[in-house]
Amino acid sequence: MLDLDEKTITEAVLRTMAQTADERIRTVLGSMVRHLHEFVREVAPTEAEWAGAIDFLTRTGQKCDDRRQEFILLSDVLGVTMLVDAVNYRRGSGVTENSVQGPFYRQERPEFADGADISNGVPGTPLLLRAVVVDTAGAPIAGAEFDVWHADGEGRYDTEISGLDDAAMRGLFRTGRDGTVSVRSIAPAAYPIPDDGPVGELMRTTGRPVMRPGHIHVRIAAPGFSTVTTMLFRDDDPHLGSDPVFGSRRSLLYPRDVHDDGQGPFDLVERTFVLDREH
Repeated sequence: MLDLDEKTITEAVLRTMAQTADERIRTVLGSMVRHLHEFVREVAPTEAEWAGAIDFLTRTGQKCDDRRQEFILLSDVLGVTMLVDAVNYRRGSGVTENSVQGPFYRQERPEFADGADISNGVPGTPLLLRAVVVDTAGAPIAGAEFDVWHADGEGRYDTEISGLDDAAMRGLFRTGRDGTVSVRSIAPAAYPIPDDGPVGELMRTTGRPVMRPGHIHVRIAAPGFSTVTTMLFRDDDPHLGSDPVFGSRRSLLYPRDVHDDGQGPFDLVERTFVLDREH
């Protein structure tokens, strides 16, 4: 451990971890140390630059609370969230693709009966989502948990709307015996990712746009199947090609389809979700 230099310090650090009992932890920490040390050797940051990096991460953590997760946002804009998803869900063709969960999912959400309206009186263009959940053979999956959450027509989630005490535009449904489920709400709009913190500084420094295309979050879980966490995007949204969290996919697009049931026009979204068996 004496007289270490920039070439020998990496192996010295790795030797201190050699007795780590958990093999997976030992592997992950070892890889992290190698890559981090190689990054420092490649970039050769000044002491002031390294202090600035630590300050950035410190302020990122300080921006986190029970309503906002700045580190998840940082992971999203660096493409890490989608990369983690890609290496964990190498699904076959025809299975619904995953997308980022984002920071606005809440485990504490109300449960609704099929066809209920989850907008909670928030104004906007009425929307009806009709979905069917099936397996890879096309057989319906009954009793699947079908979570929905999204922003309003101004791009705000319920936690961002002043004076709104109860949940809105989010809820838990369950598919029927035929695998179907219907959700009424309002059409979501595009919105900027939170840019008043360290991640916003990063986006401005790199000249990147912060607007997310409008989308509907969907999370589907059923016993024996891999959980799908995904989004649906309207295919004419101008921000699809510059999604700052890299979440938009061609297979998740839907066309605007306006209907009128005699009570006024509404957007109809119809989608089949295909779940893969757990492996």
